[in-house]
Amino acid sequence: MATKKITVTVPEDLLEEIRADAAERGLSAYVAEALRAKRDRDRLRELVGWLEEEYGPVTEDERAAAMAELEDLDAEHERRRTGDVRSGGESA
Repeated sequence: MATKKITVTVPEDLLEEIRADAAERGLSAYVAEALRAKRDRDRLRELVGWLEEEYGPVTEDERAAAMAELEDLDAEHERRRTGDVRSGGESA
C-alpha cells in the first residue's frame, strides 16, 4: 500500500500516551488505525442520520441501552488490558 508522509501537531501529553500504547507497532501504524476508526465512526453517524430520517430518531431508551453496552465493552477491554480477570464477574 502506498503511503504519504505528513506533519501533524498534537498535545504533548496525548503524544506521550500514544507512544506508550503504540510501542511495538509504531506511532505511524497507531495513527493510521485511529484515523481509520474515526472515518468509520463518521460514516456510521452519517448512516444513523439517514436511518433517523427514514425511521425517526433514536429513543432515549434505545440510546441508554446502546450506552450501557458500550460501557460493558469498555469495562471488558480494561479488564483484559490490565489482566484483572477477577472483576469480570468470575468467582475468585
